Amino acid sequence: MTHPGEKFYPEGVHWDDPIARGTLPDLMSEAAAEYGARPAIEFRDRPIGYAELEAMVEVAASAFLRAGYGKNASVALFLGNSPDHPVNFFGALKAGARVVHLSPLDGERALSHKLSDSGARILVTSDLAALLPMALKFLEKGLLDRLVVCEDDDWGAVGNPHTPIPNNPAIVTFKQFVDGATRPERWPSITVDDVALLQYTGGTTGLPKGAMLSHGNLTSAVSIYDVWGKAARAKRDAIERVICVLPLFHIYALTVILLRSLARGDLISLHQRFDVEAVMRDIEVKRATAFPGVPTMWIAIASLPDLESRDLSSLVSCGSGGAPLPVEVARIFERKTNMKLKSGWGMTETCSPGTGHPQEGPEKPGSIGLMLPGIEMDVVALDDPTRVLPPGEAGEIRIKGPNVTKGYWNRPQETAEAFVGDRFLTGDIGYMDSDGYFYLVDRKKDMIISGGFNVYPQMIEQAIYEHPAVHEVIVIGIPDDYRGEAAKAFVKLRAGANPFTLEELKAFLAGKLGKHEIPAALDFVDELPRTPVGKLSRHELRNLQPARHPAQPEHQELATGGRS
Repeated sequence: MTHPGEKFYPEGVHWDDPIARGTLPDLMSEAAAEYGARPAIEFRDRPIGYAELEAMVEVAASAFLRAGYGKNASVALFLGNSPDHPVNFFGALKAGARVVHLSPLDGERALSHKLSDSGARILVTSDLAALLPMALKFLEKGLLDRLVVCEDDDWGAVGNPHTPIPNNPAIVTFKQFVDGATRPERWPSITVDDVALLQYTGGTTGLPKGAMLSHGNLTSAVSIYDVWGKAARAKRDAIERVICVLPLFHIYALTVILLRSLARGDLISLHQRFDVEAVMRDIEVKRATAFPGVPTMWIAIASLPDLESRDLSSLVSCGSGGAPLPVEVARIFERKTNMKLKSGWGMTETCSPGTGHPQEGPEKPGSIGLMLPGIEMDVVALDDPTRVLPPGEAGEIRIKGPNVTKGYWNRPQETAEAFVGDRFLTGDIGYMDSDGYFYLVDRKKDMIISGGFNVYPQMIEQAIYEHPAVHEVIVIGIPDDYRGEAAKAFVKLRAGANPFTLEELKAFLAGKLGKHEIPAALDFVDELPRTPVGKLSRHELRNLQPARHPAQPEHQELATGGRS
């Protein structure tokens, strides 16, 4: 079988190259054995070596086993970006448990659901004021038997707000939890098919559902990236310094940064949050070589007034993922830095890998790239997911590969609905061109049906980003008496830019979009809502909109500042 786009693969890389599968504890142990004292993580200017990290993992694993959270148990992690995450992540897995990631930016209802649905009765968190109060609520609600609290200042005090740890027999500090824990004679047996991680999807409709990601899924995801990058790595033969500002509880950072970097012996420069100047210092002063980000981070960097004079020469790899990258942002970044910024695609259910761009290959603005080795993708009709569409026709993207989840935890019906045979229906609408390059049009659930036509908010956003006054934009559908639905644009302006009218926006978009795609309403806002990983969130924006009667087709709502 020929695979579209393979002719553009890096030299020596083939679609059918073997993809390795293993377990995550073995990945960590093998890295520690191979790289020893080499720094694995740098946090607050403190390096932690590979062997040192593995020793911490073994202590945590021993404590989980002693406490009864081994094989078939679920261990919830409610942590931000600090070494506490990898220590407890690999520690729980080495004990034979499965990990449940909880996002610190989720609401109480969604988090409570994830805890009860996953069966996790132990939660590891931090004494940070942004985390501990919520964790205490779970304990009060009877959702937990044990709360383990890591102390943030153990990694060096930086003045973060803390919450005092209550005196409660169900609560222990991490130091108390691991004190005296002895290594077992034999670690629990773990197979590649065991569930390593319950990674809950965003829950854009209803409650979140947990994608069951096995050890084999996650290690094959790392292997796919290794196969894809082997030619470039061999050519460089260097230890990379990888900036991690993406949250480790998100699949993008977990696979693309944490697991991949540890497997390769690279150094992870770990940041607790995204701060554009801190990232620039990492690049200019510490000479970071790789920075995986999301579009909002690249928008912030591309908007730096002095970007042309900043020294980005150490960067070998800069990529965007997590959400579609506006073409105009990539153009601005390239114009100011002379560096290519390309966007790949993946999802929680694929442990991240899906598509990528080869270093050398045709210029395809707006493309998410080629399907990666070992992964099969095609495009099927929206009304018949068994009918494969030819190049150039938009439909739903399907995917198959060793990295793809086997389904959703406790959700047999939703699992069945997500698959056509052994191919997973992604919910993304897109198309493949004749060269095998894929393009995203939009999410299936975000599609607006206006006057009988399919309207894709992402395509409208891409056009609006070309307006010189626009910093960020989200487009959603609103009720419309005439069309049924119409597009409405929510715009955050660039600093110092003046608002424009709806009529001026329509004039600007004329010729760029079809008449049925032109927004019927416009709002200016101070900020746009984001997901935990920093993506702009249409779902959250919809939730913030008050219930209202359908708008007239040419209705304009214009507000300077605030949300409406």
